[in-house]
Amino acid sequence: MNAMHCLGNMAARIASRLLFLAGATACGADADPAGTAPDVVVETIGDTTVVRTLSGSVWGGEATLVPEVAIGQLDGPDEYLFGSIYAITVDEDGRVYVLDGQARDLRVYDSEGTYLETMTRRGEGPGELNNAVSVAVLPDGRIIAHDVGDMFVKVVGPSTADREHWAFPAGAFVIPVKPLRIDRNGRILVASAGSLAGDVIEYVRVMGPDGELLDSLSPPGAGFEPPFVEVRLPFVMNGRTTASRFVPLTARHYWTVHPNGGFVTGISSDYRVDLQTDDGVLRIERNWEPVPVSEAERGYHREVVTEGLRRTQPDWSWNGPPVPETKPPFRGIVAGNDGRIWVQLWTEAYPVVNEDHDPDDPSSQPVSWESPVRYDAFEPDGTYLGALAAPEGFLASPAVPIFDGEHVWAVSRDEMEVQRVVRYRIVVGGG
Repeated sequence: MNAMHCLGNMAARIASRLLFLAGATACGADADPAGTAPDVVVETIGDTTVVRTLSGSVWGGEATLVPEVAIGQLDGPDEYLFGSIYAITVDEDGRVYVLDGQARDLRVYDSEGTYLETMTRRGEGPGELNNAVSVAVLPDGRIIAHDVGDMFVKVVGPSTADREHWAFPAGAFVIPVKPLRIDRNGRILVASAGSLAGDVIEYVRVMGPDGELLDSLSPPGAGFEPPFVEVRLPFVMNGRTTASRFVPLTARHYWTVHPNGGFVTGISSDYRVDLQTDDGVLRIERNWEPVPVSEAERGYHREVVTEGLRRTQPDWSWNGPPVPETKPPFRGIVAGNDGRIWVQLWTEAYPVVNEDHDPDDPSSQPVSWESPVRYDAFEPDGTYLGALAAPEGFLASPAVPIFDGEHVWAVSRDEMEVQRVVRYRIVVGGG
């Protein structure tokens, strides 16, 4: 079967699904009875099927998150106290694995948040973690951690007999903010990077369930270069005399790995997200209204960059494009365990007083600017479900939230800076 025939079949399936949604009332925990099918245009361009949402959504209203289970305390037993949560994952039985970057251990809790065990301790030997940044569960139940401290993917459980170390190839280094992913074929996908002619190139190491290196893949769009400013270095580093820093609030290249094994990628200059599929590429597009940036917020971001670079070059002045007056459409992409695609949106920010502000410290700002966390949700076929507004304290990073059906596992932080792992239920239209 040729690629064009496959893409034609994909477009037909999408159109059929949207036609069904137009004549059916949504149902189930995620649905809003007021929801109607969105106004969508589907077209095939070369090897790409484009699903463009013009207006409307399946849910009809905005979705919110209702907490059901919380793990973490201000005071209490050590096993419920978290310093800095780097990553979380959940297995098929609902057990929750929490990687604490400060304690450098991996703790396990049951589906109701009861502590079960600490699976690792700090160190570099079997069952020990040096500086792990991500954790995942293999289809056979083994637990693996991505340890950037000593360049290993480590099998750490569930039993001591399962412990192994899988080393990275020479010359590779890692991207800590990208979580480990396991695709539908049980392959392990580890975000990595390498240097080519002085430039950092992102790619994914594809490993088999025994740690064998199978392939190295580069996500589409990896060569995109955002606008930047430069600072003169006081020394030569990797053959360079300058270093750069991206201009805040400008477009970036975002990517993750879908459960189908393909990349989900997007450059946020436009609302356009590509999903690699067995049939080709599915492109998700949506009409959007740019979010304005106030003069005060622009000044804050400019000042933070300026003060940071002046620590390297005291007489540094701005030498790149200005901080933009509107924000890009999105600032991240998450692939749910169920295949849904969650696009984290840029939102209007608000100032927060810095109670620890030191007027004698040039790097200390009297206020910071925070943006509420908000996502757009899409089915794997590009159908726009609607927007999800996360509650205050919901953290989108560094521990990437786990979306799975009607539930979301994520890290939250309260006004006392206490971190908790929370299981939320997605509720649409008041539940």
